[in-house]
Amino acid sequence: PRAPVYNLIRSAHKGGGGRPRREHGVMKGPDKRTSTPASAAFQSLRLVFVLATVLWASFFYYHFAVLNAGAMRAAVLDGASADPCRGRYVYVHDLPPRFNADILRDCQNISDHWPDMCGFVSNAGLGRALADPLDGDFTGENGWYGTHQFALDAIFHNRMRQYECLTSHSALANAVFVPFYAGFDFVRHHWGYDNATRDAASVDLTEWLMRRPEWARMGGRDHFLVAGRTGWDFRRSNNMNPSWGTDLLHMPGGREMSVLVLEVSLVPHSRDYAVPYPTYFHPRSDADVRRWQDRVRGLERRWLLAFVGAPRPDNPYNIRQQIIAQCEASDVCHQLGCAFGTSQCHSPGNIMRLFQRATFCLQPPGDSYTRRSAFDSMVAGCIPVFFHPVSAYLQYRWYLPKHHETYSVYIPEDDLRSRNVSIESVLRAIPPETVERMRDEVIKMIPRMVYADPRSKLETVKDAFDVAVEGIIDRVDIARAEAAAAESSFGHAMEMFGFGTK
Repeated sequence: PRAPVYNLIRSAHKGGGGRPRREHGVMKGPDKRTSTPASAAFQSLRLVFVLATVLWASFFYYHFAVLNAGAMRAAVLDGASADPCRGRYVYVHDLPPRFNADILRDCQNISDHWPDMCGFVSNAGLGRALADPLDGDFTGENGWYGTHQFALDAIFHNRMRQYECLTSHSALANAVFVPFYAGFDFVRHHWGYDNATRDAASVDLTEWLMRRPEWARMGGRDHFLVAGRTGWDFRRSNNMNPSWGTDLLHMPGGREMSVLVLEVSLVPHSRDYAVPYPTYFHPRSDADVRRWQDRVRGLERRWLLAFVGAPRPDNPYNIRQQIIAQCEASDVCHQLGCAFGTSQCHSPGNIMRLFQRATFCLQPPGDSYTRRSAFDSMVAGCIPVFFHPVSAYLQYRWYLPKHHETYSVYIPEDDLRSRNVSIESVLRAIPPETVERMRDEVIKMIPRMVYADPRSKLETVKDAFDVAVEGIIDRVDIARAEAAAAESSFGHAMEMFGFGTK
């Protein structure tokens, strides 16, 4: 069942037990009966001394750990104004293999929960090439793979290995990448294990990181990792289901880092950021991207609307039943049935051919608010139709235009649930010239929706990986500026206490 958008507040268990008896003759605190003005003055001086000590300790941390690193980075780069990597350097932690490679090596042991996982993580995480002649253009030769929706941990790590602005000097880095395969670890220990086992790798990781000098520099706020599932899968303490997922994003160390997920949990003050689901398309060059955009721009769209998805009969609140019923009653709607036991939706070719032949693609929530299907459809040049703002508009802020009406249609869930609004009528009412502009916008967005083949290199086109790294570095720059502002405030406070220097 999908988790709610709100944060479930729990009451903390309060410790109990009797108060230990104080030893006879031992007094707690000063005896007010014998207090003198001199002793009161001494207490005030002691308080000032303690406060000054704490403030000085904070000053030294921010000045030497954070600001000096920034000064060092600026000094090194000052003479290299033409450096194309200036402001873009990333340092990658050399993690012990138990945090990534060993997890992949264990793929055979979790096939019960993720069938053919070993096949899905082949080819640098892209999966097997689509070589079936029936798939037409969707072949390995053209950058098409049977990519699993939860394979981003490996894809992103392999892309990072080819990143042009890696540095071996962490003090010069604008951000620090942690190649922990949190999403794969979730699958490995989720079913049939207790919470301590589910959290073991995450606890091990955060303890390892917090002992590193790179962590001390900014308290982990310049670190980021990829957890290729929804944010709720890593926030067990915030979930309604106390046995679902790990607690990576809620534990010390985890909550200081920025985390890239497929769907943010929208918990206040969280540091998770939504990135696109992996699609089947992984271009190897700028030309691959341009050819595909030209192709989908010139396609004839036979169907007004299309839907690919399974019903949710066990969830009467879900609107998929209404969508399926409306599609079945329309002669301009086509759907692929993905009910349990059917295989139509297991074929990337079936899915992408339908999306290429439709003008609008319906994207209702499923197990969670977001869907991989939304990105597959946009890659095919199909205009997405959303029914809940959390499905896209509150998620992918680095990727989708701020004005959602330029590339998508929004029909509130309640319009279907309570008012029985006709989806077909809403879409027919959109003028043809507006539809053309929306499709052009969707096609323009395609490069940012896909992850390029990690074994190749795009020259001028920015893919989803590039956008994510830029977004993270921007967030780290903000954190660094906040640290500088904190030191400035600290300096003013020290002057107030008479500790300033002239």
